Amino acid sequence: MKAKPANATVRKRRPDVKLGPRFVRAFIFAAEKHAGQTRKASTIPYIAHLMGVASLVLEFGGDEDLAVAALLHDVVEDCGGKPMLREVRRRFGARAAKIVEGCTDSDTNPKPPWRERKEAYISHLKTANAETRLVSAADKLNNVRSILADHREVGEDVWTRFQGGREGTLWYYRALLKEFLRRKPTRLIRELELAIRELEARAMTCASGSRR
Repeated sequence: MKAKPANATVRKRRPDVKLGPRFVRAFIFAAEKHAGQTRKASTIPYIAHLMGVASLVLEFGGDEDLAVAALLHDVVEDCGGKPMLREVRRRFGARAAKIVEGCTDSDTNPKPPWRERKEAYISHLKTANAETRLVSAADKLNNVRSILADHREVGEDVWTRFQGGREGTLWYYRALLKEFLRRKPTRLIRELELAIRELEARAMTCASGSRR
């Protein structure tokens, strides 16, 4: 048998994750509730984002409850507020509903001002459980990767799509990363850090070029 290098990292085999009818129901529920919604400044159906977050959650250790919560993480904020949270709890259970609630930065309409919401969300993450933080980090990683892809295509115009603009959006992701790194970083958090650092570097390069 070939010996492994002394510095080789052995990744523990994770338990098999079973995705059953409840996951399928959550997907259909999310697709129906977010029907007609698209990602910012695009024609991409919003369900693509929810699928991406669920994929990341499963990739980085989540089970079915967390994958269900990933599919539904925006449904309270975008599709009905507190009554929708009660429906999620009734249909998909308390554990998934708790994560969805923890990933929601507003359950009222109209929403509070952007900066106020984001500061409150970051403050909430400080006491959130590991499951909520995992789904939240997967959401942010999917978002940052999407911003990066759009930045490569349209450059600094990408910031006009966000309420916080360039400076506000960068502040938000830096603040999120600082909070996620406050606990022992996971593989998911390291991926998020890499994506945010790349976004910062691209923004700085573009800003330097525009000043010449």
